[in-house]
Amino acid sequence: MPTMPKAIAALYFAALAYFIGDLVKPLLPEGTRVGMLSVTLAALGALSGWRLSGRNAGISLRAGLGYGLTSVAVTAFWGIFLFSGYKMLQLSIDKRFSGPIEALQAMIKFGLEYAVLIATPSILGAMLIGGLFGGWLTEWAAKRWP
Repeated sequence: MPTMPKAIAALYFAALAYFIGDLVKPLLPEGTRVGMLSVTLAALGALSGWRLSGRNAGISLRAGLGYGLTSVAVTAFWGIFLFSGYKMLQLSIDKRFSGPIEALQAMIKFGLEYAVLIATPSILGAMLIGGLFGGWLTEWAAKRWP
């Protein structure tokens, strides 16, 4: 059922994920097509904000901060998983792998490369501060609009 804390969490985490996507773009290798990176991350952020922070709003401030950080971590995990899977599919179409196991191993390798790529102080700081603020904002909305 739609509630105000769910809507606020979805909008906030979508905006945060879009912002973090824009922070990631300059770190990618030159010539990388970014396409729908920020928009896809925003959709993932909205989904995790709605399903994690928004659904669990109203428990306590401590729980809200934890759910905010969890929403950011889940968004990052699914973003890395989605984009490494997309890269693996692109290379699979070009017949770069000899079998499905090799393709899955490459997908894990791509995911680890993306995780190392985003492990910069600016991105991790934005994720940490943004997740904590998002958890607080969702708890504030739950108290204001029960």
